[in-house]
Amino acid sequence: MKRIGVLTSGGDSPGMNAAIRAVVRKGIFHGVEVAGVFSGYQGLIDGRIKNMEAGDVGDIIQRGGTKLFSARCEEFRTDAGQEKAIEQLKKNGLDGLVVIGGDGSYRGAMALTKRGFPCVGVPGTIDNDIPGTDYTIGFDTALNTVIEAIDKIRDTATSHERTFIIEVMGRDAGDLALWAGLAGGAETILIPEETFDLDDMIDRLEKGRKRGKKHSIIIVAEGVMNGNELASLIEERANIETRVSVLGHIQRGGSPTARDRVLGSLFGARAVEVLLEGTGGRAIGMKNHQVVDYDMTKAFTEKHDADMSLYTLSKELSI
Repeated sequence: MKRIGVLTSGGDSPGMNAAIRAVVRKGIFHGVEVAGVFSGYQGLIDGRIKNMEAGDVGDIIQRGGTKLFSARCEEFRTDAGQEKAIEQLKKNGLDGLVVIGGDGSYRGAMALTKRGFPCVGVPGTIDNDIPGTDYTIGFDTALNTVIEAIDKIRDTATSHERTFIIEVMGRDAGDLALWAGLAGGAETILIPEETFDLDDMIDRLEKGRKRGKKHSIIIVAEGVMNGNELASLIEERANIETRVSVLGHIQRGGSPTARDRVLGSLFGARAVEVLLEGTGGRAIGMKNHQVVDYDMTKAFTEKHDADMSLYTLSKELSI
């Protein structure tokens, strides 16, 4: 390959810039030209493609978000949109493409691969919900953001002797809620992977009160229900006054942790190597602390599983 492209798509995540930087500089190191595709698949269709030099990715490894921007693109879901994308790729002399994003981004990359244009996927999402990899870029940073919020909310919860509900992101995966809940010492964690038992949760709250607990923290993943809905259920069933904090998009921002910077660098560099090996339709990931590449279709044909041993442990420790 003489010239490759890189784009970011879907929700942004801290560490994407580290991955972009790695793709550009790894490519240049191997004598390959690298072009940035701006604004995801929409930018690809529109031809927003620009050559990138080593200096173009200087001073971005520490920044959240994505230098290449991101956008949703309904047109790309159509055959006509994908044909337009292929035309732009050929027009700009690209031989391969690195796509950084989640499962929706992977579907787009696979669609291009099936049309004869090799793509490699790099997992960038705070949800940590991509099958085939233990960790995704951005998860660790978002996790630490949530933990910081929990710690601060616990201070005021203690002062006012109240129950607080904290709603976190994650789509249909409970990893962010599960890890944050365990690390933040939450009394209750609600995740999509486990059946929600309102009576059990209320029983745990009441037992805590009887033994002298002055406050409680409940972490609920957005894939279960929203925090205000849960608050209403608790107040109706047990007459326990609650306060709700919906952390929202603050979880996506901020300077990436060292772990996410390293993951972004490792994944981006390996993606270039895979393209140079002449392979498309592959995804990069981390398994047992080793960087791997695997069939991209696994990302949307298999199911992501949360580590339920963490869920069990959290219940044992929050008695």
